[in-house]
Amino acid sequence: MDDESVIPGQESNLIRMDVNKIRIDERRGEQVVVLKERGGTRLLPIIIGISEVTAIKMKVSGVQPPRPLTHDLLKSVIASLGGKLERVIITKLELNTFYAALAIQDHDGKIERVDARPSDSIALALRADAPIYVAEEVLNQVASSYGL
Repeated sequence: MDDESVIPGQESNLIRMDVNKIRIDERRGEQVVVLKERGGTRLLPIIIGISEVTAIKMKVSGVQPPRPLTHDLLKSVIASLGGKLERVIITKLELNTFYAALAIQDHDGKIERVDARPSDSIALALRADAPIYVAEEVLNQVASSYGL
């Protein structure tokens, strides 16, 4: 999927996802956020760092830190510049690494694409009440990798 696929209006290959659960595998030292297809059954597990899993868990749990965390700060910066996070999109899976993009609407209504890690994108989307999408081909890749 090319980078242009993150532009709103081209949703035909995008699947809306929700954060389903967060798993921590202490034996392997991995944190996994699991996205679930909205209105469907497909799951997308993504290994993420401890800082991002903490940020996601805090937001999902309703914990408000006394000072802004990095994702809160980014949300505030976008808003203070007159922008809005329209959506995040997990665009591709390459060599076991997921790629994502932020679709940010600027103060003139133009959509700007910003490359980002999926973990940061998810944490920011939760704070900005922005939808999370995954490219259909990414879901198909993951399903075929796990024999689903």
